[in-house]
Amino acid sequence: MSCCIGLTGGIGSGKTTVAAMFGEYGAAVVDSDAISHRLTQPGGAAIPAICVAFGDGCLDAEGSLDRAQMRRLVFADPAAKKRLEAILHPMIREQVQARIRAADAAPYVLLVVPLLFETQGYRDIIRRALVVDCAPETQVARAMRRSGLEEGEVRAIMAQQIARAERLQRADDIIHNDADLGALRQQVELLHRRYLTFSTENG
Repeated sequence: MSCCIGLTGGIGSGKTTVAAMFGEYGAAVVDSDAISHRLTQPGGAAIPAICVAFGDGCLDAEGSLDRAQMRRLVFADPAAKKRLEAILHPMIREQVQARIRAADAAPYVLLVVPLLFETQGYRDIIRRALVVDCAPETQVARAMRRSGLEEGEVRAIMAQQIARAERLQRADDIIHNDADLGALRQQVELLHRRYLTFSTENG
């Protein structure tokens, strides 16, 4: 199996941008959020179990999971959050493992998991944890611009995530994403070279 690097960071930190840059350098990018979206789109594998657990009212008009409604529910009800995670997490992990196995030709795999430290479900898979970090105010602005969320909604999501200081303390590697794309790319290139070395050692 290819050497696997876990990538995480708070909402609005720039994980998607960083992952795309690693992909340009040849890493195989496996995105757990993208897998989750596919599982909860119309006809997705998780939809029947979600409907049993939460009723058909949890779906939008197209038949996919109503993410805004579900987000409000799980924030208000920790038991609902656990029910949803019990459905989704095993399915996501199964598909993550399949994609990692299929990426043998890549020098290494970058596994993007927004809640990498919160779930702790991938510690046996990843070799190193890479955190994308930026100032909290930058996170809020980016998340509002990207997702159309209100500031209070973004801050509520941030409050549900692991504290910034603890995330940084658990990181093996850190990318600082408060500057421009040029500075970001320099950090990605440096780590890419390091991960190539790990991949060689792993092989």
